[in-house]
Amino acid sequence: MNKAFTKENDAADDDGDDEAPGLPPLPAGTRNYVTPQGYRRLREELMTLLDVERPKMVETVSWAAKNGDRSENGDYLYGKKRLREIDRRIRFLTKRLDIAEIADPSAHHGSDQVFFGATVTYANTRGEERTITIKGIDEADNLQGEVSWVAPIARALLKAHEGDEVQLMTPGGLETIEVIAVRYPAPAAPASQS
Repeated sequence: MNKAFTKENDAADDDGDDEAPGLPPLPAGTRNYVTPQGYRRLREELMTLLDVERPKMVETVSWAAKNGDRSENGDYLYGKKRLREIDRRIRFLTKRLDIAEIADPSAHHGSDQVFFGATVTYANTRGEERTITIKGIDEADNLQGEVSWVAPIARALLKAHEGDEVQLMTPGGLETIEVIAVRYPAPAAPASQS
């Protein structure tokens, strides 16, 4: 088989697009708000990629390259592809952490107004209640009831107080929702010095 048909196309995978798939880009001119826990998780992921996964993959690729014909060497081809994925994620995390603004939700503990990091229970006009936590773009997990602060529901709720009614634009039209409860995590107890 002609090598032109088996050679990997490095340029296709390295097109400069460092955005993580599935994550919305940051809105222009905004800050990358993140909770202290979210920042810590992203930083730990970056350090694991840099200190563990990348060196291990470089070693695998180096070993596979010594095994001869690279065009039919699955370990080499997979290793190069995985190395590009790791490098892309490292660039993405580095950029996001560089512009991250850590916002500690516990600073608003006891407040009934919705800010970043709030856990909000709201009800629609049909009486259906839902609870969400407003987090950073890079840390929100819909399966855990977390939404990004740029999500339409979060934007509608931000700065509202318990008991307020806000308007939310949905695919079905404008919907009125009422803020039932607003909670924030308690501030961490200061470390005792002995």
